[in-house]
Amino acid sequence: MLPSGTKLGPYEIQSQIGAGGMGEVYKARDTRLNRDVALKILPESFANDAERLRRFEQETQAVAALNHPNILAIYDVGTRDNSPFLVSELLDGESLRSLLDRGPIAQRKAIEYAVQIANGLAAAHDKGIVHRDLKPDNLFICRDGRVKILDFGLAKLATKETPGVDGATITGQQTAAGVVMGTASYMAPEQVRGGPIDARTDMFSFGVVLYEMLSGKRAFHRDSAPEIMTANTVTLLSMASSRRPSRIPT
Repeated sequence: MLPSGTKLGPYEIQSQIGAGGMGEVYKARDTRLNRDVALKILPESFANDAERLRRFEQETQAVAALNHPNILAIYDVGTRDNSPFLVSELLDGESLRSLLDRGPIAQRKAIEYAVQIANGLAAAHDKGIVHRDLKPDNLFICRDGRVKILDFGLAKLATKETPGVDGATITGQQTAAGVVMGTASYMAPEQVRGGPIDARTDMFSFGVVLYEMLSGKRAFHRDSAPEIMTANTVTLLSMASSRRPSRIPT
């Protein structure tokens, strides 16, 4: 943890505002432009971890390529003691997860949020970027009602030539480095199988998030990640099966 007053180039740390597997987030002051920013730094203990470093750099490249009101804006990148950091806009509000912890969201408000999320995803998909870890924890509701999509650390620069086959990582409620990229409760079946990923993967997760906003309950909730993923896949297969005709029409 960096103490208040620490300087990283023109950025002066004021306080820590979050921490996770991919880094620590601080409120900082940009002394050149005289504005508050959010600064995310990969901890020194992870600096020599090639996979974590690759994912951090991927997040930077993916988000910097986007310019949309519903996607977190990146201002700058740099390094401190060989550890990379990125500087983004500082948001005022709360995560969708915090909001959902208090219960379901009113239908009109949920639709308003959903439209903004869809617009942000469409902008990313237009540039060939798939988020791959869309969930309430990565959606931020600003005080003025704007929705921001956060954490493109798992983003995939998908192309038609390489449709997004990846190795994998799985956890129950958080994302960690290891096996199938994503968070179990919100993963599309193709992520569970480690198959090709594209924009439809995000749309599946978006539907799961919308369900939770309206109902206040997780669409796929079990005691463990494998059980969650099994419920996810079985439900989808059941839905597909129910649409099939019982006999061939004549």
